[in-house]
Amino acid sequence: QVQLVESGGGLVQPGGSLRLSCVASGRVFTIYAMGWYRQAPGQERELVARITSGGTTTYADSVKDRFTISRDNTETTSLVYLQMNSLKPEDTAVYYCSANSIGEFWGQGTQVTVSS
Repeated sequence: QVQLVESGGGLVQPGGSLRLSCVASGRVFTIYAMGWYRQAPGQERELVARITSGGTTTYADSVKDRFTISRDNTETTSLVYLQMNSLKPEDTAVYYCSANSIGEFWGQGTQVTVSS
């Protein structure tokens, strides 16, 4: 099993920045990719960014050149970050951390609100 805990969400003005963090614990040695998804009210959950254990990254077209995903590992945890710059109101959503292992695991989500 893998446990995920996100942090870093909040309220920010358009054009501002936020950094989301996610800590994975448990059987982290089984994780081969981690990512961030988001879900806005009334919409389906969508991929924002993903990073593999080899460092390959994937971004949604809507966030390319604004968001950066990165990953760090310790002996007992895996951490994934999402640096979000030039935020827009349409980035408002609940952001979820995910980990691909023997199965897919999800965090509880963190709210990001972009509003003036």
